[in-house]
Amino acid sequence: MIFEAIEDFAAALPPMRALIGLDLGTRTIGLAVSDRMRAVASPLETIRRKKFTQDATRLLEIAESREIGGIVLGLPRNMDGSEGPRAQSTRAFARNLARLTDLPITYWDERLSTVAAERALIEADTSRARRAEVIDHVAAGYILQGALDRLGALGR
Repeated sequence: MIFEAIEDFAAALPPMRALIGLDLGTRTIGLAVSDRMRAVASPLETIRRKKFTQDATRLLEIAESREIGGIVLGLPRNMDGSEGPRAQSTRAFARNLARLTDLPITYWDERLSTVAAERALIEADTSRARRAEVIDHVAAGYILQGALDRLGALGR
């Protein structure tokens, strides 16, 4: 089930289960996971996109193996808050994924997450080549951490 409001998503989450955050790109999907207390997001890996079915199968395998309780998708809004083609593509991905799993799904505004990830990697003196390899799952970490912080503020 897809929840627009993070409060509704929070109410649907099972206790003591980690969350997975996704940064959907056209060629890759960055993944990050939380701890069971939902306090800290950690970048996990980047999946090279193939077809939706293969991508979803891989995501759900990871979710099952890590006992994930919910999915947070970065929603790429425009800087003015409107939604363009990338946001619509993300919503379509979520609708298709929701048909394959009972895990609650929500969105988190991902504006500037890649910028923040890039800045952190540069500050860590990460080479340009290495940044290209890890930027997507580091951005997923920023997306998931934002949602975790909000859930924490809600007392969830």
